[in-house]
Amino acid sequence: MRLIGDKFPELEVETTHGKIKLPEHFAGKWFILFSHPADFTPVCTTEFYSFQKHYPEFRELGAELIGLSVDQVFSHIKWVEWIEEKLGQKIEFPIIADHTLEVSKELGLIHPNKDTTTVRAVFFVDPNATIRAIIYYPQEIGRNIPEIVRVLKALKTFDEKKLAVPANWPENELIGGRLIVPPAKSVEEAKARLETAQKGEYECYDWWFCHKEA
Repeated sequence: MRLIGDKFPELEVETTHGKIKLPEHFAGKWFILFSHPADFTPVCTTEFYSFQKHYPEFRELGAELIGLSVDQVFSHIKWVEWIEEKLGQKIEFPIIADHTLEVSKELGLIHPNKDTTTVRAVFFVDPNATIRAIIYYPQEIGRNIPEIVRVLKALKTFDEKKLAVPANWPENELIGGRLIVPPAKSVEEAKARLETAQKGEYECYDWWFCHKEA
């Protein structure tokens, strides 16, 4: 099972867009791999509809999407045809047909006590092929796609600013859209932190909780 900070494994996968080598196919880009339990199921259908609706946002952030389940590729193809015909949404990103379970076993996607069904997992992989965040959901609960967009924005913001991201950012109840300055690592740095705050560069509740404009 892969963890945050691990490199994404090198895999060749069968998809609705043909065979793809991961992570090579997305070299230099962020990509989000998300698994779903099965095609032609109501919750998964609502998720794919929403992922596609938000696909332009992901692409604007320099990220691609790729889905996965243990269904055969012909099932994926028929399902996305159904979504386009019945719901008016064309699924533009590829979907992995992991009928051999190779990817699911490599990434720890098999749902405990439910045979070969995959959990609802989300892997955020950066341009260096490093896994930066992982989210798991049970079968019974559909994902919040705007939250997945938010996590991607937060990761990219941290990489750019080197400042931590608060809860519910950018609408945090304490500091709004501001970012958190990393805690001081010495007594001297703690004193300097408050002096810096007095000059207006930071705002602080205390030396260990300072924040600034993004």
